[in-house]
Amino acid sequence: RGKRDAPMMGKRLAARKVSPSLIISSSAVRARRTAKLVAEALKYPAESLQIEKELYLATAEKILELVCSQDDDVPDLLIVGHNPDLTKLINRLLPELSMDNLPTSGVVAMDFNTKKWSETAEVDAELVFYDFPKNSESLEKDD
Repeated sequence: RGKRDAPMMGKRLAARKVSPSLIISSSAVRARRTAKLVAEALKYPAESLQIEKELYLATAEKILELVCSQDDDVPDLLIVGHNPDLTKLINRLLPELSMDNLPTSGVVAMDFNTKKWSETAEVDAELVFYDFPKNSESLEKDD
C-alpha cells in the first residue's frame, strides 16, 4: 500500500503546483523512500533532500524547533516525518482541524502569518489544504 501512496500523493502535490524550496526527511528508511518519491514527482532534485536524524523519534516540540530553525531565505518547506508527533504538531498549529491521526502519506499544508521561521510557533497557522491517499475527493485526479 505505502509504495503506491507516496507516488500518488506526489502527483497530487504536483497537480496543486506545490514546489517546496526544501524537503526535510527523517533518516528512517521508509521516510527517506517517501521523500525521494515525492521529490521525484515534484521535480525536486534528490541530492537536495535534507536528511535529519532528529526527526526519527522527534516530539511535536522538536519538529517545531526544526521548523523554527530554518533560514528565512527558504520560503517554504516540506517535512517527511512520523506519527504520532506529526499529528500532535498539526493539532497544536491547527486546532480547528482536530485530527485523530494523519494517515500514512497524508499531507497538511499550512501558511503562517510571518516571513520568519523563528516566529512560526507564535503566529496563527492557516490551513491551505489537507489530502491523504484514501481521500475520495481526489481519486478522480489520480488517473
